Amino acid sequence: MRTKQVNLLISFVAVTLFSFSCFCISRLTQTYNQLISCRNHVLEFRETMLHLKNKTENNRQELIKALNQMKYEITQTMSRSLDEKMVTPSENETASNRFEALKFFFPHLRKVARVYPDVIIGKGKRDVTFALGISTVNRGAHSYLKQTLNSIMTRMTPSEEKDSVVIVSIADSNEDYLKSVVDMIMKRFRRQVKSGSLEVISVPAFLYPDRLWHMKQVLDFCILMLYAQSKAMYYLQLEDDIIARKMYFTKMTDFLHNITSNNWFYIQFSVLGFIGKLFRTEDLPGFVHFFLMFYKDKPIDLLLETIFQVKMCDPAENFKECSKRQKHILLQHKPSLFQHVGIHSSLPGKEQYYKDIYY
Repeated sequence: MRTKQVNLLISFVAVTLFSFSCFCISRLTQTYNQLISCRNHVLEFRETMLHLKNKTENNRQELIKALNQMKYEITQTMSRSLDEKMVTPSENETASNRFEALKFFFPHLRKVARVYPDVIIGKGKRDVTFALGISTVNRGAHSYLKQTLNSIMTRMTPSEEKDSVVIVSIADSNEDYLKSVVDMIMKRFRRQVKSGSLEVISVPAFLYPDRLWHMKQVLDFCILMLYAQSKAMYYLQLEDDIIARKMYFTKMTDFLHNITSNNWFYIQFSVLGFIGKLFRTEDLPGFVHFFLMFYKDKPIDLLLETIFQVKMCDPAENFKECSKRQKHILLQHKPSLFQHVGIHSSLPGKEQYYKDIYY
C-alpha cells in the first residue's frame, strides 16, 4: 500500500513538473515572439525615420535649387536690362536696376517703367560704413518715431554720424502722415538732414500687390534694404518704436572689429523680432529674394529663421538647436543694444508689450 502511494506521488510530481515545463516553454515562446515583433516595429520605425530624413533633405535640396535658379533668372533679367542701355547708367539708374527684381515676383509691376521709392529728403550720401533703416507707418494718435530718431541720432558721436546714414522709409499712403513726418524731421533734425546723414523716402502705393499687414511689412523691409544696399558696407535694420542704448554705435563697431572670423550669417544686436539685425550689404540681395519668395507665408522675423535653417542647419533641426551649434555663424551681442518701447501697433486696436529680455 505504501509503495502504491509513493508511486502515485512520484507520478503526480512528474505530471506537475511536465506541466510547469510546458507552461514555461509556452511563456518563453510567447515572450520571444513579442521581442521579435517589437524588434520589427523598431526596424519599421527606423526605416520610417530614415525615409522622412531623406525626404526632408530632398525638400531642402529642391528649395536650394529653386533659390539658385531664381537667383540666376533674376541676374539674367537684370543683365539683359543693363545690356539694353547704350549709355553708362547714373547712380540713380543703377539703384533703380536693383528694384527690377521686384518685377520677377510681382507681375503687376512689369508694365511700370521705373520701380523705385520716392526720395523726399536726401543728399545721396554713400560710401559709409553703416546704413540704418527705419520703416514707419501711421499709428494714429500714437507715434514713437520722434523718440526713436532722437535716441538713434543723439547717441552717435560726430565721427560716427559722418560714417553712417539713417534712412526713414514712410511705408504709408496717408499724405497727412507723410507731411507730419517730414515736418517733424526738418524741424527737429535739420542739421542731420543738411549733412546728408538722415534721409527720408516714401514707398509708392502701387508697389504693393495686396495690403495684408504681415505681407506688406515684409515688402516694406525689402524695399528699404534694396534702397540702402549701395550706400554702406553694413545694413542695420531698426523699427520706428525702439530706443538705443547709450554708446550703442561705439559698442556695435567694437563688436564688429573684435570678430575673428568673417564667416557670420548676420548679427543680432537685439533678439526681438527683426530689430537690431545687422547684415553685410553685399548679402542683402540674397535675403531680399528669399523674403520676396515667401512673403505670403510668414512674417519677416520667421523668414529670417527659415533662411538660416535652409542655408546653415541640418535637415529637421530646429532653429534654437542649430543656432546654439552655429554660434560662430549666428552672432549675438549681449546686452542687447535696442529695446522695443511701442505699445500701440499699426493695426487698429492692437496693443503689444514685447520687451527684449537681454536689454
